[in-house]
Amino acid sequence: MTFKGRDIVSIRDFTKEDLLHVLKVSKEMEEDKPQLLASKILATLFFEPSTRTRLSFESAMCRLGGKIIGFSDEKVSSVKKGETIWDTAKMAERYSDVIVIRSPIEGSARLAAEATSVPVINGGDGANQHPTQTLLDLYTIQKAKKNIDGLKIGFLGDLKYGRTVHSLAIALSHWKVDLYFIAPDALQMPDHYLKDLQEVGIKCYQTDDVFVVSKNLDILYVTRIQQERFPDPMEYEKYKNAYRLDQSLLSHIKDDMKIMHPLPRVGEISPELDETKHAIYFEQAGNGVTVRKALLALVLGKVE
Repeated sequence: MTFKGRDIVSIRDFTKEDLLHVLKVSKEMEEDKPQLLASKILATLFFEPSTRTRLSFESAMCRLGGKIIGFSDEKVSSVKKGETIWDTAKMAERYSDVIVIRSPIEGSARLAAEATSVPVINGGDGANQHPTQTLLDLYTIQKAKKNIDGLKIGFLGDLKYGRTVHSLAIALSHWKVDLYFIAPDALQMPDHYLKDLQEVGIKCYQTDDVFVVSKNLDILYVTRIQQERFPDPMEYEKYKNAYRLDQSLLSHIKDDMKIMHPLPRVGEISPELDETKHAIYFEQAGNGVTVRKALLALVLGKVE
């Protein structure tokens, strides 16, 4: 299936062949292609705070010679006046060639895609999906480990509300991997995701103690406890300091284990781990530009 004109809404819409193709094109995008998207315009509709997703999309578009319009705060958009996401998207398609949308409302990216004729890319919709983060995560894992098959990957932190975890786990189900979900019971991976994974033969393990499984892991994917997703502030206060990784972890892991994090971190990884050979989360963030260059070029039909 060609990517030209395609919406990037959910990682569930990707076959393994799709995923491998994006990884291949991403590798090609490590080379400079400064005029590939000259005359193209990206609209960034960000109804929710973002640093890495918004800046990396904008950087990717600039590095390919395109231009950017949009907003990074719903307070400066007409949504503040009561305009619907549907109408905002219908308006933005008249001004741009591709749209990236982020919203706290689950399903908002799908709605925007239905409203418009230009490609829509989901930059995160509530606790649901974050497909472009997943693609850069896969790219980071592949670069670090060469081969995804056979890896043992742990997810630590807020697995209930963490959309990056949800999307990445589904994507990884296309490979032969073992997945370890490390979280308090109240923040564990939702059952429907576990069911989906187990139905395709993925071995899943659950625990609340990272040290029980850390020796097994090739990748430890850490997430913050997501305050903005909790319906009850007291529940957040109960779990906000559930995990804090520091140098004591190093004696409990493989020599070549890598630590990833979609960022931002809010205390779950001590800065003392930043300079160790295990930490690749800033490299991971940097890979966002490369992968998003690939996605923009693909959906705009500038590469096959």
